[in-house]
Amino acid sequence: MAYIYQTRRPFSKRRLRVLFSRPQAWLVTLLALWWLLLAFFYAVPQLDIVVARAFFQEITCTASAHTARICGLFPYASEGALIAVRKIFFYLPALSAITLLVLLIRNLQHHGATYNPVKTRQYSIALIAFGLGPYLLVNLILKTISGRPRPYETDLFGGHQVFTAAGTLDGGCINNCSFISGEAAGAGWIACLVVLLPPRLRLIFAPPIIAFCLISPALRITFGGHYLSDVLLGFLSSCVIYAAVATYFEMTQSARKRTQQTAL
Repeated sequence: MAYIYQTRRPFSKRRLRVLFSRPQAWLVTLLALWWLLLAFFYAVPQLDIVVARAFFQEITCTASAHTARICGLFPYASEGALIAVRKIFFYLPALSAITLLVLLIRNLQHHGATYNPVKTRQYSIALIAFGLGPYLLVNLILKTISGRPRPYETDLFGGHQVFTAAGTLDGGCINNCSFISGEAAGAGWIACLVVLLPPRLRLIFAPPIIAFCLISPALRITFGGHYLSDVLLGFLSSCVIYAAVATYFEMTQSARKRTQQTAL
C-alpha cells in the first residue's frame, strides 16, 4: 500500500501542472474565485467598513457640517509622497501597454525566420486583455452602472451618501463609482504580464512583481477612494479577463499551432 501511494502522488502533481499549463484551467479557477469573493463581500459588508475605518480620522463637526452624521478625513490622501507614488502607478499600465504595442509592431515588421509568432500571440493577448479589462469592463461599464459611492462620499466617513455593499448596483453614485477599482484593475493587468517571462523565471519574479502591483490597490484603500472589495475584485478582474483572452486564442488557433502552447 505504501508503494502504491508513493507512485500515485507524483502522478497527481504532474497532472495538476499539466492542467494549469493551459489558460482554460486558470479561467475557471479565477472566475470562480471572483464570484466567491463577490458573494462573500456582499454577505459580509461590514468588512469593507472596518478596513476603511482603520484609515479614517474622525474630527469634530463644525456648525456648517451639521447634516453629516460623522465628520473626518483620510489623512494619507493628503501626503505628498504617497500622492506622487499613486500618480506613477496610475500611468504605469498605460505606459506598459504602449511599450507592448511598440514591441508588437516591431515584431510584425520581421519576416521569415526573424518573425516570432509566439511573441505576436503573447503581445496581442496582453493588449486585448488591457482594452477589455481595465478600460472597457471596469472604467466604461462597472464604474458607470454600479452606483456604489466611494468611502469618503458616504455618511460613514464624512460624506452624504449611503453606504452600499459590493455588487448591489443600487447606490447613489452616478458616474466614476467605487465598484470596482480601475487602478487596481490596471495593477492586476501588470501582474499578469509575468507570463511574458520565460517559464523558468516566473516563479522567481512573480512574488516581487505581484507585491509591487499591490501597492496601488493598497493606496486606494488608505486614501478612502475604494473599499477592500473594490480593489480585490478589481485586481482579480484583470486576471480573469487575461485568462479569458488567452483561452480564446488557445481554442481558436489551428491544430498545428496548438503545439506552441499559449502561455499563461
